[in-house]
Amino acid sequence: MTVTFPNQQINYCTFDENVYKRAKEGENQIPQIRTELKNPKNEAQIIEDLFVLNLMLDNGVDKQKINDIYPELSRYNDTKSPNIQTFLAGIYRKTKIPDAFGPLVKMLIQDSINPPKDAHFDPTEEIGGAILDYLA
Repeated sequence: MTVTFPNQQINYCTFDENVYKRAKEGENQIPQIRTELKNPKNEAQIIEDLFVLNLMLDNGVDKQKINDIYPELSRYNDTKSPNIQTFLAGIYRKTKIPDAFGPLVKMLIQDSINPPKDAHFDPTEEIGGAILDYLA
């Protein structure tokens, strides 16, 4: 697992090829992701799993399969990490899980009051976009 976090030179995460291979496995990866989100080793593992879910959605995996792991995803709804917030918002934007709308609004308000200090990008852009998609 190799994740490069946003820094002074890039305002996005980069991933090694294994992440893309995992995403191609589709639904077969969901049990592993579910387990890893319950007991993550570190933020990089969470980000990798969320990115795999995002790629799986882009590849046409049934949204309901992702909705089914909302209990694991929701553990991170109160995170202060701009990286996790951004990837969660992307997943919620694509799945429109009804229970995720409130946490998205909470994230937006939280980040508006106390903007992330170490962010090399603005996670509120993705969060706000997800909220707009819910309202559309």
